[in-house]
Amino acid sequence: MPEPLLLIDDDVRLSQMLVQYLGEAGFAVTCAATGKAGLQLASQAHWGLIILDLMLPDADGLDLCRTLRNGNTASIPILMLTARGDATDRIIGLEMGADDYLPKPFEPRELRARIKAILRRGARDATHVPVLRFGRLEIDREARELRVDGQVREVTSYQFDLLVAMAERAGRVLSREQLLDMVKGEPLEAFDRSIDVHISRLRAAIEDNPKHPRRILTLRGAGYVFARAQDSDDAL
Repeated sequence: MPEPLLLIDDDVRLSQMLVQYLGEAGFAVTCAATGKAGLQLASQAHWGLIILDLMLPDADGLDLCRTLRNGNTASIPILMLTARGDATDRIIGLEMGADDYLPKPFEPRELRARIKAILRRGARDATHVPVLRFGRLEIDREARELRVDGQVREVTSYQFDLLVAMAERAGRVLSREQLLDMVKGEPLEAFDRSIDVHISRLRAAIEDNPKHPRRILTLRGAGYVFARAQDSDDAL
């Protein structure tokens, strides 16, 4: 599936060009022309990366970057754009949490290259984290253990790999077909729903109340999503 990107920029012509250009490069770009709209969209879905313009009609991009670095958007990479060439802005933007900085005007190919570099870097970082933590849940990849409140929960090897695949993509909706592709080892027919059985057993192992799950959520007609925010009232 295309990598979802959020572009927060009031330049309509630039936005339209990037939607087409990055779309052809394998990305799905959603646009917001104001800081307010950008914040709303950022919190409503999982994004592979946010492209943020420093100068917006209703907000300062640096303040917006600071806000995005809190709450359930904190882990989303940010690439900042600006028409201002002041090195101070660049330094402040990076200090506030931007992952990269590109001055306008720029070559679309350079933007694409920087996006891919940020995403590759994020994938490497995720791969090298031995223990994934979500609230009271710990997924220890080296020991191949699931722990809730420090207590080991028993699951099969296949179910452990399935949970790791979902946790590495926390907040992203994954179809049954995608999950089966990520976790090899079981020859399943196209209409086989045994993935649901594995999810059910995972919920029994890690949820406080499997009938009302807060870690592995079902989106009817779409698939499953592993919640980024857990053990709280926050959604996804």
